[in-house]
Amino acid sequence: MQRPNKRLKLAGVFGAALPGTFYRSDSTLPSRMRYFDGHPPAELTFGTAWPAAHFVWVDSVTEVAPGVSIIPTVSQKPGTLELRELSLALRTPSGLILLVGCSHPGIETIVDASTRVADHVYLILGGLHLVITPDAEIERVATALHDHWHVDRIGPGHCTGEPAFATLQRVFAAQYVYAGLGSTIDVP
Repeated sequence: MQRPNKRLKLAGVFGAALPGTFYRSDSTLPSRMRYFDGHPPAELTFGTAWPAAHFVWVDSVTEVAPGVSIIPTVSQKPGTLELRELSLALRTPSGLILLVGCSHPGIETIVDASTRVADHVYLILGGLHLVITPDAEIERVATALHDHWHVDRIGPGHCTGEPAFATLQRVFAAQYVYAGLGSTIDVP
């Protein structure tokens, strides 16, 4: 369903700033796996949205090309309540590759929504929004992705958080993919 641009509200941190200490760190990780190599700036600033762009409202799973689908989800979590987010699903012979943004609705919500495209997720790449999540919940999510959802590989990014990087690396072992800036990831 397409809605006029004037009705589209862009939510998030566009134009905002956060203190560089807003996320938890984990000094046991090598510096290449840490945000800003373990030395964050005093302030994290963000740009503005694309003012001249033409946005199309996507409110249901939509195949945009053969084997390529957009998966919309809506957060039910306090702090990001009603925040809409899109993920990209690529169908491969090994299962879906899910490219996620920040996973504000929860990575399990996104994986569940992806079952409308295919029944197996091969690889998740992107932010899992666990950056300020307590350790017990990080452990629960990592274990659920591995044991309940049977995700084969995981490459967490930006807003996942250093404690979650360490937990996911332990849970997924050799199937953990380092997905930092400039990484090349082989996929089927």
